[in-house]
Amino acid sequence: MTTSTSRTMQVTEPGGDFVEARTEPREPGPGQVRITVEACGICHSDNMFTAGLLPGLAFPLTPGHEIAGRIDTLGEGVEGWQTGNRVAVGWYGGSCGHCEACREGDGVACPELQVPGGAYPGGYADSVVVPAVALARIPDELSASQAAPLACAGVTVFNALRRSAARPGDTVAILGVGGLGHLGVQFAAAMGFNTVAIARGAEKSKLAADLGAKHYIDSTAENVAEALQKLGGAKVVLATVTNGEAMAATFDGLGRRGELIIIGAVGDPLPLTAMQILSGARKVYGHLSGTAVDTEHTLRFAAQSGVRPWIEEVDLEQADPAFKKMLAGEARFRMVLTTGN
Repeated sequence: MTTSTSRTMQVTEPGGDFVEARTEPREPGPGQVRITVEACGICHSDNMFTAGLLPGLAFPLTPGHEIAGRIDTLGEGVEGWQTGNRVAVGWYGGSCGHCEACREGDGVACPELQVPGGAYPGGYADSVVVPAVALARIPDELSASQAAPLACAGVTVFNALRRSAARPGDTVAILGVGGLGHLGVQFAAAMGFNTVAIARGAEKSKLAADLGAKHYIDSTAENVAEALQKLGGAKVVLATVTNGEAMAATFDGLGRRGELIIIGAVGDPLPLTAMQILSGARKVYGHLSGTAVDTEHTLRFAAQSGVRPWIEEVDLEQADPAFKKMLAGEARFRMVLTTGN
């Protein structure tokens, strides 16, 4: 950074507009690093923080948990990292390290999980201080703007697919072709699945094909479950939408021991019966994003396979209109704030 103060885009009250503030760059404490932020993705879940929907939030608040940049300062006791290292930080921004989940390597399920933008100031800023345990290395093949969305949206879909029951050659359907879904289709195709994209409208068929889908189902024109069964039944349906009925409409399209994996945050009920679940010994479950090492694996696979988020870059100072564009559903597909650092 070339200035003695750091820009940060803050919300001063729940639901308020973003305003720019100037602050002294924070110094990292023991076990922490300071990152010069180069890019930060705008994630829909940032709205949970800016709207004050989670307990314990303090305002003014700086959101941002899709962070990419370079380490500029190491805190005391940090090992394995050097200044200048290119790093990303996602939804997993640190954890307690001593609970059962952490001890089993499942820190993203830690009850004391730290999410940047909530537990501490996030990446809508020139710099951010994070626990070193939250860092993931960025491969040279990826720009900061490409890496940032992969640190949350990317790891969520990639990790869900690689931990699912699906194996190369199996039929995998991605429900929704938006911010999460457009990455889900790419990852599924790159992982060797017989990839099906499900969305609303015939016009999205070409988009699905461009992303790598071999099949497209227009949910407004045909019965989704029947269409999946014509393809032999899906081993996995990855639900990226925020509509419980749309998710449930795919369930009978699962094959034997098929899985409906939910990553789209939705508050309405999921209308399924016990008989539907018992039939064919099928499963429905939710998937959290992943730890820092999962993010690193995601970035590495994306670099090697050619998977890239489709992004729209805007300057940091334009956080307010960019955020509103994302909330209005007008972004195609991921909005990314850039700092010029």
